[in-house]
Amino acid sequence: MKSASLSEIKKEIKSLSPEQVFDLCMRLAKYKKDNKELLNYLLFEAQDENSYINSIKAEMDEEIESLNKSNLYLAKKTIRKVLRTANKHIKYSGSKQTEAEILIHFCKTFKQTGIPIRRYTVLQNLYESQLKKIQKALSTLHEDVQGDYLMDLEMILKF
Repeated sequence: MKSASLSEIKKEIKSLSPEQVFDLCMRLAKYKKDNKELLNYLLFEAQDENSYINSIKAEMDEEIESLNKSNLYLAKKTIRKVLRTANKHIKYSGSKQTEAEILIHFCKTFKQTGIPIRRYTVLQNLYESQLKKIQKALSTLHEDVQGDYLMDLEMILKF
């Protein structure tokens, strides 16, 4: 079965009544957790981006605090899980500023774990790829906003 294009779906949704659109949204939310989380963001959290960012940071902090530092394999798995969750929330927001702020926080907390990142290639590559993502996100922001985040980025690089 071939899926319709996005423009075809858009035209079809426009032709539906509000009640039918509501039913479709509810059906989508039922079948996939990601759809439900995205709807939750759009309905309840999109209006206050700062509290959304703070809740994501708190969630990340909790996960990293429970990090098993004695077993590197488990530590890597936990770090990847935190990053996967962060990327999912960044995708929901779609804002480059949110992306930069969350990834900067991730890098700060990752450094503070005390795990020697430079000694393990996988962790070093993961960390450096996040730094590249931060720089890419910052390049699209306004200069005034960029300045604030660039200072944070420099602190991470010195740390």
